[in-house]
Amino acid sequence: MASDLGLNSELLTSLFTAPKGPEEWLQYALNEEQVIQFNELGYLHGIKVLNSEQIDTLSEQLHEMVDPEHGGNEFFYEYHSNESEDPETAIFHALGAWRVRPAFHDVLWNPAFTMAAYQLLGTNFRLFHDQLFSKPARHGGVVAWHQDFSYWTWTAPMSHLTCWIGLDDVDKENGCMYYIPKSHRWGLLERESLTGDMDAIREKLTEEQVTDFDKKVPVEMKAGEASFHHPLLMHGSYKNNSEKGRRATIINVFSDGVISNREDDGSNAPGADNYPRIAKGDKMGGTYYPLLMKVQESFGEIIDKVPTIDSV
Repeated sequence: MASDLGLNSELLTSLFTAPKGPEEWLQYALNEEQVIQFNELGYLHGIKVLNSEQIDTLSEQLHEMVDPEHGGNEFFYEYHSNESEDPETAIFHALGAWRVRPAFHDVLWNPAFTMAAYQLLGTNFRLFHDQLFSKPARHGGVVAWHQDFSYWTWTAPMSHLTCWIGLDDVDKENGCMYYIPKSHRWGLLERESLTGDMDAIREKLTEEQVTDFDKKVPVEMKAGEASFHHPLLMHGSYKNNSEKGRRATIINVFSDGVISNREDDGSNAPGADNYPRIAKGDKMGGTYYPLLMKVQESFGEIIDKVPTIDSV
């Protein structure tokens, strides 16, 4: 009988180790130039967050969860064995792995992730939800151009951050992500289908935005590296026609203090009914939105040595 790992807010394995004191945190800190890049372009990539053992363990547990009959499947918020709208392609997508397998639970408290996330948000933060994406070799489907916050308008204010972590080397051949630099300044656009027409959003762009759109940047990275992006940054990924798979886990977080903004008519409700519900106007928190970073408690006297989005 599987148990809900989301009921635990402490490390369950020895895969990740919490820093023993403030000075140990500094080895994970982004430098000032990296924080400035995120501020200006809306993204930062190539940040090493996993070692080979961690990659292997996460990969093994992802392989288990791709089978819909795996133990703990009932704890996912969303689970799609194939979410692609193209019958010729496939893409596995699920939300809630941290409740299902211990490595995906513990990666949320990985200091290489939490330090960078603190710097790019500038405050204490909580888990929103995690995601899994897997594009199989030769027929992996697209993730259409979108802004993450277009799915999250049931929270306020917009103070979110996405971390995308590759479990495989990713490049243009196997369907890496693409970013549109500075598109986080476009404002919120109406969303299109996540796995449908790759370029559907172009029809809603201004001429200036289309010009920027054509400057898209492939986010090629090694396994174990992460990218971070702003909740309004336009991003997407093309098909995987290569001979290698493309697997990733994503961690979405928000600043502590964000509230539920869910409309009574459900017009901005999340895509699944089994998200942990918070009443409109109440602070997002509790068991399933755990606090991942307590800055004052963790950093102490080194806090002024760490550049943040608010200090650059």
